[in-house]
Amino acid sequence: MSLSVQESKHITKKIGRDLSITERQIIAAEWSEHCSYKSSKKHLKILPTTGRNVINEKGYDSGVLDVGDGYVVTVHIESHNHPSAVEPYGGAATGVGGVIRDILSTGTRPIAIFDGLRFGDIENDTHARWLFKNAVSGIADYGNCLGIPTIGGEVEFDECYKNYALVDVAAIGFGKKDKLIKNHANVGDLVVLIGGPTGRDGIGGSQFASDSLESEDRSAIQIPDPFIEKLIIETILEARNEKCINAMKDLGGGGLSCAVSETADSLGIGIELDVDNIHTREAGLSPDEIMISESQERMLIITEKKKLPKLNEICNKFRVSCSLIGYVKNDKMMHVRKGENTFALLPADFVAHAPLLDRKKTIPKYLRHLKKENKNKKLLDYSKTILKLLSSPNIASKHWVFHQYDHEVGIRTVVKPGFDASVLRLDNGKFLSAKIDGNPKHCYLNPRQGAIGCFEEACRNIVCTGANPIGMVDHLQFGNPEDPEIFWTFMEALEGLSDFAKFLRVPCVGGKVSFYNETPSGPIKPTPLIGVLGIIDKPPLVPVPPSNGDYLLIVGKTKDELGGSEYFEYVHKFIGGNCPTVDFKTSKLNMITVLSLIKNNLIKCVHDCSKGGFVIALSELSINGNIGCSIDIEKIPSTKNLSHEKILFSESHSRYLLVVDGKNITRVKQHLSKQKILFGVLGKFSGDQISITHKSNNLVKSNVDVMRKRYFNGLEDLLKHG
Repeated sequence: MSLSVQESKHITKKIGRDLSITERQIIAAEWSEHCSYKSSKKHLKILPTTGRNVINEKGYDSGVLDVGDGYVVTVHIESHNHPSAVEPYGGAATGVGGVIRDILSTGTRPIAIFDGLRFGDIENDTHARWLFKNAVSGIADYGNCLGIPTIGGEVEFDECYKNYALVDVAAIGFGKKDKLIKNHANVGDLVVLIGGPTGRDGIGGSQFASDSLESEDRSAIQIPDPFIEKLIIETILEARNEKCINAMKDLGGGGLSCAVSETADSLGIGIELDVDNIHTREAGLSPDEIMISESQERMLIITEKKKLPKLNEICNKFRVSCSLIGYVKNDKMMHVRKGENTFALLPADFVAHAPLLDRKKTIPKYLRHLKKENKNKKLLDYSKTILKLLSSPNIASKHWVFHQYDHEVGIRTVVKPGFDASVLRLDNGKFLSAKIDGNPKHCYLNPRQGAIGCFEEACRNIVCTGANPIGMVDHLQFGNPEDPEIFWTFMEALEGLSDFAKFLRVPCVGGKVSFYNETPSGPIKPTPLIGVLGIIDKPPLVPVPPSNGDYLLIVGKTKDELGGSEYFEYVHKFIGGNCPTVDFKTSKLNMITVLSLIKNNLIKCVHDCSKGGFVIALSELSINGNIGCSIDIEKIPSTKNLSHEKILFSESHSRYLLVVDGKNITRVKQHLSKQKILFGVLGKFSGDQISITHKSNNLVKSNVDVMRKRYFNGLEDLLKHG
């Protein structure tokens, strides 16, 4: 059990007696960092959580956004890092299952999945490759079995994830506003457990995830069953339609312990349950094992007595197990018994609220020793450097990953994975754009600006589809919060996200904090992951590849910001330099201006500049259209006297590449000038080579076909031959 000495003393003082083993196990599960957020909860309040689209209800496990016409979108993000590092297939699969049930708990149908994956150096680490391949398979198999499209995400590799894995899964739901489950309960209502049987798998999972990963505790790993999950989805939605559900909660971290205590606390009720009535996978489970098991595919439902027969009928129809395990009382207590014997009797609010901690924070020592300039010899053959980057693990096409996912099932997918953001068709004639982004390299150098940059990049990506951002979710992943230096990086990232969210007026509608992401090798780099949702009132800007004669424009300023770039770290093996920063006013103005150009049908395609810098964004456009271009980088708005390598590879934020048909070029230039936007007309698309010059000096000359092969084969060749 993971209770500290101080927590044990606090329990004795508040309860006034010694606890039973079951009671201690229940509290240990709920008070684990993974479930209680005891290190972060008091600080998360700085995030803006309200807005005109936000709907707040008691006990929701996912954010809810009103998208008009009587419809809502729900969104949530979760991780399964420790389990995926031990058993990547099952760990990643159960991560998908858990976040799907969070969406389902509001009464909405899950319609899409996103994943953010991070592993060690797959070029030199066979274990990292094994983790990567199996995690992707777990996500693909689970999502495909459910018939829910996995429509986007990101993959990144870094030495800091050696012998570890970050598996983040976000899910989106959709439904009618009047069908949302308004969690409530009355004395005498019944408590029902539906879904898979409770077993010994996943026992202590939340506590396992609340400490550094030092052993392969396979007993803490849950077993996935997507076929039961599919049946649960249909069962819940039909039970919702038949008004059989007063309140509902997914059994995730902490199992029944957390589901029961949190439900009772949020609704101000008491719940009494009998573990003898719970359907189990095996005989002989003790009450404490049943209470803290994290067996998957289970939901807790509160229903009225008169609705129980109908709920049973629906469960039987879909062959989903259903157990009547208890009932609602008015004493606000959590009462666990086995037959006539009581094993736990505790105030629900006491169990549900761990004592919050005041963590110390200190600026990390490593930041003082980072070098600002790369003293290594500059590379003059930019053409070879670009080819090397295009085939590198972090930049090469991820089609090997998303081609394993069914991203079109459900016929909502309008813009598929592989470009900036994905877009879904909604039933009210609108469209939903979504993207998740992270950048641990930037966050390592400057946690505040790095986190803001992740947020801004996600916004840029959905702007590229013509969407206005309406909400965000965050997943903040760090090492041991007991280390003041690590906690400082957490607070810097959180404060940066809060400042930018308030400025953009984009509310945070959900998220997660994941600490203790470290192994005996050390902690991961600060890894906040940001998901942004946007709404499009008319058909989105489906990317049209550039064609002969199209103009290329760049919007935004390129700065001396090579710090944390793929160019510095992958090509030069240099960690340091100036991390890209976000100018809030410029960022917002550039977004609004690009959106207005899209709305007025003045551009064919928009692509943001991010990982790899301008030259990689340009290469991706040419590869996508299978066409060359002639570019003069002297026209790129930039900091004075910027070197060629900085103009080509800087990862400065708030920049967009616009592909414009010749007939619209004058209007586009006039519009950008009127808005006082920094921009440059760089050249035209034509031929089969990318040619980049500066003041008539040739810098890059490369065949698009060669670049295409490097880009599309880079990751696959590595996995095939590595």
